[in-house]
Amino acid sequence: MIFSILTKQFLKQHCKKLKLYSTPYLNDVLYLHFKGIMKIENLEEYTGLRCLWLETNGIQVIENLDNQKELRCLYLQQNLIEKIENLEPLQQLDTLNVCNNRLSKIENLACCPVLHTLQISHNYLKTRDDIEELAQCDNLGVLDLSHNKIDDPEILETLKQMKNLRVLTLMGNPFIKKVKNYRKTFIANLKELTYLDDRPVFPKDRACIDAWFVGGPEAEKAERERWVSRERQKLQESVDGE
Repeated sequence: MIFSILTKQFLKQHCKKLKLYSTPYLNDVLYLHFKGIMKIENLEEYTGLRCLWLETNGIQVIENLDNQKELRCLYLQQNLIEKIENLEPLQQLDTLNVCNNRLSKIENLACCPVLHTLQISHNYLKTRDDIEELAQCDNLGVLDLSHNKIDDPEILETLKQMKNLRVLTLMGNPFIKKVKNYRKTFIANLKELTYLDDRPVFPKDRACIDAWFVGGPEAEKAERERWVSRERQKLQESVDGE
């Protein structure tokens, strides 16, 4: 039998220690990271939670969150989770962090209609099929897939189906070496992207890359020169106006 850490008595004492509410449903945040927790349980009375921290424990299964219908943020990084599951009750979930777990597939996320941020770095994703669920996550705008095992450049075809993808992190995956002009190719295909890996996508970058994608290096050079010309003209107009 696994010894239970998350008893009702523990939760009550923990809230008192952190100067949270003694009445469970009044708490909108609960910090339970670094507690040696093996199982999510006994949270039935904490119905008002909007943010739940369960980082760095020994949790293997996402479960027993049926009463957390107000939950916006769920932090489960650095656990032992092998499957994304049992999130159906979390219809208001905005942010999910499952970095540093044992996940080999993205699944069961389409049931969270307003999910905006998914952090799933340092797991075991490998193929396009492993991330195909993302195509059904219409509101997902921030996605961190860095430091997985992805070696399939075809993941781009799935990412292209994500209507609102703005921020994407892919560094640390082996497929990047297989894609010629990786950064340009992904920015050109992902039209709403404003940030890729460790750098933003500025309007000038976007314009030049789009030109490159259509007409090659010469078109990119011409577009860059147009931007330089416009910038000089604005500077001159500013000087003349003083």
